[in-house]
Amino acid sequence: MRDEAAVKLMHVVGARPNFMKVAPVMAAVDAWNAAPPGDVRFEQILVHTGQHYDAAMSQVFLDELRMPEPQEHLGVGSGTQAAQMARLLERLEPVVQRHAPDLVVVPGDVNSTCAAAFVASRLGVAVAHLESGLRSGDRSMPEEINRIIVDHVADLLLTTCQDADLNLMREGLPAERVVRVGNTMMDSLFCLLPKAKDGAGVAKSRLGLTGKPFVLVTIHRPSNVDDPERLQDVLAVLMELAQQITVVFPMHLRTRDRVARLRTEGGAADGAFVVCAPLGYLEFVGLMSEAAAVLTDSGGVQEETTALGVPCVTLRTTTERPITVTLGTNELVDPSDAGAIVAAVRAAAARGRPATPPAIPLWDGHASDRVVKALAAWARRR
Repeated sequence: MRDEAAVKLMHVVGARPNFMKVAPVMAAVDAWNAAPPGDVRFEQILVHTGQHYDAAMSQVFLDELRMPEPQEHLGVGSGTQAAQMARLLERLEPVVQRHAPDLVVVPGDVNSTCAAAFVASRLGVAVAHLESGLRSGDRSMPEEINRIIVDHVADLLLTTCQDADLNLMREGLPAERVVRVGNTMMDSLFCLLPKAKDGAGVAKSRLGLTGKPFVLVTIHRPSNVDDPERLQDVLAVLMELAQQITVVFPMHLRTRDRVARLRTEGGAADGAFVVCAPLGYLEFVGLMSEAAAVLTDSGGVQEETTALGVPCVTLRTTTERPITVTLGTNELVDPSDAGAIVAAVRAAAARGRPATPPAIPLWDGHASDRVVKALAAWARRR
């Protein structure tokens, strides 16, 4: 039975990075509710849009992050940007109307984030944006447009760093809506890192990596994998890297067949180019923690490698997480410059890690506690 005095939170997740951001917040809300009664209590609803819908990209994350089963699973699936967004809007609206939340909490910058914020705002429901204020300056990225839209309809802007605060200020958003809480992805990372490291040996053995230095690759952005010529160039880079160091590439199924065909064209030593299905969170973090270097185009991986002190080369010319470059272990490289990519990865692997990982303010494993305090402060003001 619902506590009529409780503030009803609706968390909307859809793609795998969302789970790492929301899981510790939900746990922190539960801890808040379990504490001696205060003036604000919460009820939580979890909505999974199904934007990432296979077991390796959603259910395993729910299980490993110890998230509750979603009360709503919308089964949106994949498709073009427009088709996916249309399904999201159509299926989210009745869910928001039926549950009547006080606040919809949306993480990150994926289509599910944007659609949920849009639906909530049109229905007069307040929106909290977790990981607000990130900007790359590149509006050719769908995620950049999503970030801007969500921030400009949100009532509570929860930021990870000072750069994000400044971005919001430059766009004229009211300072009273902005609360810097830190990075909730780090809460998940630091909480589960010991377990991930304990299991890393099993993952390495399964993939034939025992005793070998390796580069971990995660590439998924349409600009890098959906265009056949660009994908061919990326694969050529990986094959060249694999001449000197083992390359491990967990891959979306839509690109795996193309890579399998190209593996027979030579260039890599036997067993030095390892292609596998997408990994669960614990396996991926375990491998990342032991990688000589990481090659990625993922925003979240830029953050995780910085927190772990793992050298990272990012196949992009811009990043919405510049703090990973200025204070972290991340380096941007133009994805069209094959020679620069190879040189950067080899240099990163040879350079090794700093003695201690970089310390970034509020990336301390306690961001979710600050999120809950911000949610309670919002509830008191409403």
